[in-house]
Amino acid sequence: MTLAARHALIFATQFAAVGVILPFLPAVLAGHGLSAEQVAAVLAVGSAVRLVAGPLGGRIADAIGNAPAVLAASAAISALAACGFLLPAGFLMLLVVQAVHSAAIAPIVPLTDAVAVNAARGKPGFDYARVRAAGSIAFILAALAGGQAVAIAGTQGAVVLLVLCLAGTAVAALLLPRAAPGASRAARGWAGFLAPLRIPAFRRLLAVSALIQSSHALYYAFGTLHWQAAGLGAGLIGALWATGVVAEVALFLWGRGIVARLGPMGLSVAAALAGVLRWGITAVTVDPLLLFPAQVLHAATFGMQHLAAMAVLARVVPPAEAATAQTLHAALGVGLWMMLVTLACGPAYAALGGAGFWGMAALCVLAVPASLALGRALRR
Repeated sequence: MTLAARHALIFATQFAAVGVILPFLPAVLAGHGLSAEQVAAVLAVGSAVRLVAGPLGGRIADAIGNAPAVLAASAAISALAACGFLLPAGFLMLLVVQAVHSAAIAPIVPLTDAVAVNAARGKPGFDYARVRAAGSIAFILAALAGGQAVAIAGTQGAVVLLVLCLAGTAVAALLLPRAAPGASRAARGWAGFLAPLRIPAFRRLLAVSALIQSSHALYYAFGTLHWQAAGLGAGLIGALWATGVVAEVALFLWGRGIVARLGPMGLSVAAALAGVLRWGITAVTVDPLLLFPAQVLHAATFGMQHLAAMAVLARVVPPAEAATAQTLHAALGVGLWMMLVTLACGPAYAALGGAGFWGMAALCVLAVPASLALGRALRR
């Protein structure tokens, strides 16, 4: 296998795992007899654990200088923990299962990004975006497969597929090359853990990613409910969601020229402006003729900002600190703020309905000057 194929494989297996379980985990928990409040508590514990466990996994990977080994171990442990969802268990046991599973799975995506970004350094033939597209494609296919598995075997069918995909991720991680012997390792202890935060451009990136990526919170949490309340059918809503992911894949596969011309700051500004337009349209209309073009903008609001973040991290973070930086970005630049904004979206949507999307547009307005500040930090 080529180096790019190995990286594409691990992106595909891990995002297949996400695609299989993301739509069905609440149903899996409810199938064990948990109430709505207990389901919410289990999911919240998972989110909180991931915020801590992700950066810890990155720190370990940099400290030992072997990110693929940490990836393989994380995937294997998360696969074993996911088996707990197949056992007869009550609320407390499922809390433990979710905590262990979340702790193990938290570093996988950012560590894979770190390894892929490092692999792309100095290798013109290695296109990170195209390799990453394998993950988005796998997500779509796995979500479809998960639906079929649930139709045939109930929610436990999705759990079985999750375990298999995570096991595949562990195997794929073992196929990745590790750092060459003698390669520099990150500083130990808190000095190494906080090293990326001392980089001005990294701190600016955290702010930009927080604003742009968390602007998706209302869409992820209440987009489907909003469109259902407006009378849109399930098939049409599914097509709207699929349009966003397909546009993202198209950017990753064929947007290399756009990415090269815009650069990190240009990508972030474009993502922010696209967010103002996308969420503004979503706030004022439920007309599918306008919603479909708005969904195409997912390629910018999510895809361009993701590629901007990867470009900044590749430029300003030394390879020996890449895993720590990636996991800190995933936790502090995306995960934490996505969780906080999602919590705020509940009362906002209850009070404002679709007009709450203007709040998401406001976050993107704030991201424009933050993106310009990122550009200035990169020029220093």
